[in-house]
Amino acid sequence: MAELNRIRAKIFNMVSTGVIDEPINRFYDGLSIVALALNLFAAFAITFDYMEEHYKGLLLAIEAITTFFFAIDYVLRLVSAKELYPKASESGAILKYVFSFTGIIDLLSFLPYYLPVFFPAGGTVFRLFRVARILRLFRINSYYDQLNVITEVLIGKKQQLLASCFIIFILMMAASLCMYSVEHDAQPDVFENAFSGIWWAASTLLTVGYGDIYPVTITGKILGIFISFLGVGMVAIPTGIISAGFVEQYQKLKTVGQYAEEENIHFIRVQLSERDGWAGKKIIEIGLPKDVMIVAIHRKKETIVPRGNTVLEKGDIIVMCAEKIKDIQPIDLKEITINEGHSWNGVAIRDIDISRQSYIYMIRRKGKAIIPKGSLVIKAGDVVLLYEKHMRSDMA
Repeated sequence: MAELNRIRAKIFNMVSTGVIDEPINRFYDGLSIVALALNLFAAFAITFDYMEEHYKGLLLAIEAITTFFFAIDYVLRLVSAKELYPKASESGAILKYVFSFTGIIDLLSFLPYYLPVFFPAGGTVFRLFRVARILRLFRINSYYDQLNVITEVLIGKKQQLLASCFIIFILMMAASLCMYSVEHDAQPDVFENAFSGIWWAASTLLTVGYGDIYPVTITGKILGIFISFLGVGMVAIPTGIISAGFVEQYQKLKTVGQYAEEENIHFIRVQLSERDGWAGKKIIEIGLPKDVMIVAIHRKKETIVPRGNTVLEKGDIIVMCAEKIKDIQPIDLKEITINEGHSWNGVAIRDIDISRQSYIYMIRRKGKAIIPKGSLVIKAGDVVLLYEKHMRSDMA
């Protein structure tokens, strides 16, 4: 079972977008992008008469191969669904993936291609569903953090957008009913009933105005002018909401970035246990470095302002601060979560192949911190904390 879990975890790492810790994972990510690009290229190119006449066989072959790759990818994601939903059962994880948005898109990206084999009469409808494979482009979104801003803005402004769309829908219904009332007698074939004006209302309120349906009476024209002006304002509402969301999101990212650069003090929290040497001692006795101070002590439900004669007790959460030193050699801290398929799983620290400039300084296992030793074997579920030291340019 352990070996099966490890294989499944390796498959999950391989099919997961952006996991590039091993060459096969990087290769699979690149292959997925190339397959999707070729598939979309073939789908568009075959619609041109020249391309169909001269390269139809090649384009159909590209579509067949890439679609088969999508099918294999779907199967691999089914196999590794337990890794995506670790708290669910085996069957529950598979069902969660199958009925998720990405699972449905993955299924529609290849299934309609094979359905005409079993249901020849529905070939035209099945070809329509192949458009869903374009939505696989959203997977590329995982490579670029800036593209995630779009998703965050839409989620953050979801309620406002739904409210504005609801208002537009109400106005469309009202405009359709009003136009029917004033135009039905003049154009009974065009405005046959209250719902027949929906197309006109949509094209007018959304400022498209195709001109295939339009009022001919004086009252209808006046009403149409009023609704057109109203439509400009209605379209501006969701546009303004999205624009404001982008401004807020980028301002937030900018503020966080500036704060990270300008902050000169680091804060850390430490909880004392019975074995810690500080337990039972006064703050003045523990010998803190001159640039480090204890700013607060959380004891049960109380927050204590520390003084030199304050006695530290087991269970205390100590908040310490220190000034950041800007001219020291830079160190990059990293945190790596080990799963069943990770290459470090089951390997002793001394046997891990890492850069000489990289050092493992702590292992978190089941909520406990472990000081690493060469003989310590890393296990699945461990969080490995390491830092990488870079040589300064003035030391070269």
